[in-house]
Amino acid sequence: MDLFNTDTTHNLLPYDGEVTYYGHIMDRQAADHYMERMMNAIEWRNDEAVIYGKHIITKRKVAWYADKQYDYTYSNITRKALLWTPELLELKQLVEEKSGHIFNSCLLNLYHTGDEGMAWHSDDEKALGKNTVIASVSLGAERMFWFKHKATKEKAGMLLQHGSLLIMAGTTQSHWQHRLPPTKKINQPRVNLTFRTMIEE
Repeated sequence: MDLFNTDTTHNLLPYDGEVTYYGHIMDRQAADHYMERMMNAIEWRNDEAVIYGKHIITKRKVAWYADKQYDYTYSNITRKALLWTPELLELKQLVEEKSGHIFNSCLLNLYHTGDEGMAWHSDDEKALGKNTVIASVSLGAERMFWFKHKATKEKAGMLLQHGSLLIMAGTTQSHWQHRLPPTKKINQPRVNLTFRTMIEE
């Protein structure tokens, strides 16, 4: 099913998770400003993964920022966090005010065009803890974002707007996967910021 309800009190998943889409949390001018700063002030690197023993480097780029130099391992690659930029701290504060949750880190993704996407996955790494809350800010090109239930395979999709906020909480990561499918219709860049809470050992 396609879900375009922007009522912030409405859970976009039918069961086994909590996803809230806040829609725009800033005006167009602010969204354009932050998009420009993300493109020019972030230390982007091509993402890497080790899958079935094969080392893969993606066109999509990533960056990892946090309160301190946390190590974060996913796709069998460990990354060390950089310290916040001023703009990331501003967005962090805005997201915390809107969501009521506190975050200590942010994983950023840069998709240069619609040709670049993200395969089905869950953000269920041990370092994030159980029933973690993830706040996802979208900047730039509007893209469809999909969820798929791990057991029933039921799907739910929504269009993520420039300057918008999506919150994943509860048992979402345990029961659902999500993806950003590639599309030939988009030739503009998109930046996605996922604010997270790392569990300290």
